[in-house]
Formats: sequence, structure tokens, C-alpha cells
Amino acid sequence: MTEKVQVVRGGQVRAYVLAEEHEDGSLLLAPEPVLSAQTTVPAGDGQAAAVALPDLAGILQVRDLTVGYGPKTAVDAVSFDIRRGEIFGLLGPNGAGKTSTLSAIEGLVEPQSGTILLDGIDSRRHPTWARARMGVSLQATSFQSELKITQIVRLYAGLYGVELTDPQIAEGLRGIGLEGEALKPFKQLSGGQQQRLALFIAVVHDPALLLLDEPTAGLDPQSRRQLWARIERIRQEGGSILLTTHSMEEAQAVCDRVAIIDNGTLLTTETPHDLIEKHRHDPRVQAVAHGEVTLEDVFIGLTGSEIRD
Repeated sequence: MTEKVQVVRGGQVRAYVLAEEHEDGSLLLAPEPVLSAQTTVPAGDGQAAAVALPDLAGILQVRDLTVGYGPKTAVDAVSFDIRRGEIFGLLGPNGAGKTSTLSAIEGLVEPQSGTILLDGIDSRRHPTWARARMGVSLQATSFQSELKITQIVRLYAGLYGVELTDPQIAEGLRGIGLEGEALKPFKQLSGGQQQRLALFIAVVHDPALLLLDEPTAGLDPQSRRQLWARIERIRQEGGSILLTTHSMEEAQAVCDRVAIIDNGTLLTTETPHDLIEKHRHDPRVQAVAHGEVTLEDVFIGLTGSEIRD
């Protein structure tokens, strides 16, 4: 049962709910949700309509997610939360279960069991509404190669139900440094420019959660840093981000928290700093460290040094 408190400020009584209680006795309060803030999901496929209340702390809750392909279990009872306004990194070797986890969240594969709540919507019961609340940018995004950049932006914005005027498109492209490329076909963009465009289109409908799969793979250091800055800007504007990456430098630089998954099982979830401190003296980590312990040392210590295909 949610605990509620009333606070008198300036002669006005405001209702709050208890969001967190810290060890020192301090409390984190959040405004009590009101009825008008509810989102009603229309009934479909013979199911009753659903009412979604925005979660006070988390934008995504994954509970006991299990994904299998025939006799193989790719994801085994994985659970984690992503907080609002958080950049969350999902790390793991090849074949660890990262892609299957993301695919289940995106609605591309049907889990064997588990619950996925995105912005209060049960994505397994209402996949269309859940997908409308997320944006996705893949490692390699291939738009129609002959279309001009402005045409691509207008096309995909329209698919999301967003109407953009010419000045709005120009302003958006200016924000990602592509105003001078607006009339170029997609195939003439560099790899970094293509990724910036893909990220722009992924958030054109203002999604509650942005999923990034290896967003900076193959980019040069300058393009990678530019994309990091863009990701941080999206978070500052109120976005929440789930990304996968093989770059421990990237995870340590941009992620508020990271989760390490291996063999379909979630091993740990911490901030990069706390993860390093927690495992600094672990013999497995010490065995692979060269000098000061890094996030990569912890990752290899926990998941092993064997090369995965």
C-alpha cells in the first residue's frame, strides 16, 4: 500500500506519496498522481481496456523475463528497472542475451514468461501502445539510400504520426549538425552523420524510452564523442535511454548505471564507479587488471577472457 503525506506550503495543502526512504531517515516525496494523468489504452483483440499510471520512479520494469529459442534459453528470469531520466547500459559478451532482451522489450520476439512494463503499459498485452512509447536506433541503420535527408525525416516522422514543417525540419537538422546536408541523399552521408540522423529520427516522436544498440560502433573518436553529447542532451531534455555497447569506455562515460548479463543471467547492476569499487579486490579482476582497475577489468573478470562468437 502506498504511503501518502500532506504538506502545507504557503497556506496550501499538497498531497504527496512516499517514493523512497533512505537509511538516514530522510524521505523522497513525489506528487500524488491525479486521475487526469491516467492513460487509457483502448481494448483490442478481445482484451479489456487498460489504465496505465506513470510509475513514480521507473520508466521501464522488466520482471523475470525468459526468452528461449527451441531448447536453448537465451534469457533466464532477468529482472531490472530503468529510472526516469536515466542512461542505463546493458553489457555482456557476444551471445550473452543482450539482443534477445532488447528484442523482447521492442516486441520483436515473444518471451516465454515474464513482465515488461514500459511507462506503465504492459508491453505483452498492449504491444502497439508500448512500441509507440519507445524509439529505437540500431547499430547499422539503413534508410532508403536515394532519398534526400529532408525526405527521410518527413517520411519517418509521418509514420510516427508527427507532422513537421520545413522550418521545423531545418531546425532539427541544424541541431545535429546536418543543416548543410539536408538535400543530400542518405548514401552520401558519413557513418557518423548517418548515426546522428538515425538518432534524430528515433526521438522525433518524443518517446518515453530510447533503445540504442551499439550506437557508436565503427565511429571515429570525434563522431563518437559527438554522439555521446547528443545522448546526454536527450537525457537532459527528459529522455530515458537503454543502450547496449561493447565499449567499456563508453559505458563508463555515459551510463548512470550498468547491468552485466552473461549466459542469459543478470550478474550485477551498479553504477560504473560502484561496480569497480565492489570488485576491485576480486581475484578474478586482479588477474586481468593492468594497473588501476577499470570497468573493462571488472567486466572481463566477471564474464571470463574467452572469445565469444
